[in-house]
Amino acid sequence: MFTPNSIPYQQQPGFQRTYRQGRLTLGLFFPLEAFSGDTPSMLDQARLAQRADKLGFSALWFRDVPLRDPSFGDSGQVFDPWVYLGFMAAHTRTIALGTASIILPIRNPLHTAKAATSVDQLSGGRLLLGVASGDRPVEFPAFGVDPEQRDSLFREYLAVFREVQRSSFVPLTWSGGTLEGADLIPKPTTAEIPFFVTGHSRQTLDWIARYSHGWISYPRPPKTQALVVENWRAAVRTECGELFKPFTQSLYIDLTDNPQTPPRPIHLGYQLGRYHLISLLESLQEIGVNHVIVNLKYGQRPASEVIEELGQFVLPNFVLST
Repeated sequence: MFTPNSIPYQQQPGFQRTYRQGRLTLGLFFPLEAFSGDTPSMLDQARLAQRADKLGFSALWFRDVPLRDPSFGDSGQVFDPWVYLGFMAAHTRTIALGTASIILPIRNPLHTAKAATSVDQLSGGRLLLGVASGDRPVEFPAFGVDPEQRDSLFREYLAVFREVQRSSFVPLTWSGGTLEGADLIPKPTTAEIPFFVTGHSRQTLDWIARYSHGWISYPRPPKTQALVVENWRAAVRTECGELFKPFTQSLYIDLTDNPQTPPRPIHLGYQLGRYHLISLLESLQEIGVNHVIVNLKYGQRPASEVIEELGQFVLPNFVLST
């Protein structure tokens, strides 16, 4: 039986660069730019990703947004996440590559598994797989999915995805197909790709604690987030004992050029200077947040400037020692 410190996926390079119990690390959401409207320019992204890698950010995160819905206000990084993951894997060296998140119900689970294990192998074990049940109404009819069934499809497709990674030539039957006499290749670099449920994905917290490798949630004031993290830790202890399952959250920031600018709320985050950002991140680390994914969409400064400032002044406080 595995001990909490010998779980295979926790030895994966992407997981080890990003997660450690009691510590907080920083990642960046694509697109690495500030922009108005719902569609970014996607210019200079490879160079900025390489710079983030060299500065020591823990992870780069990709969205799964197959269709543009202007009313939703966010087209993600525009490009297909699997294609873009492969592209960025070739342009970076050690930074983890995360999805936040792949929408399971609108994708065949074998396609999801094939893409994920391919990226994991090609990147040298750097893929962190966030998964979700979906929340954009336009997507479900476009892909022939009953939105009222997305919770059960999420569980079912996740079970298929996990099984074909961990076994070979095991017959499987699910609502969308049958696998027999064939095997999924490649297999992941470790026994299983680390995967994280985003939001609740219409599941109970106990279910997420039992079956996932971690939880991705949303930004909240530290006092409120502390209760959410506490509930998460309690659910993990109940379902899995002392096994470490990290807590990740996103955070939109508009980092001002004045390092002393006090926090002012913006959508899902804050406008603030770096001194207050460091204080906020220290507070989040203290309550048990393990990773913060920074989103630069609402910034007023060029992303290159913000990434440099974060790398020089903020990141050194939140880098895992080897």
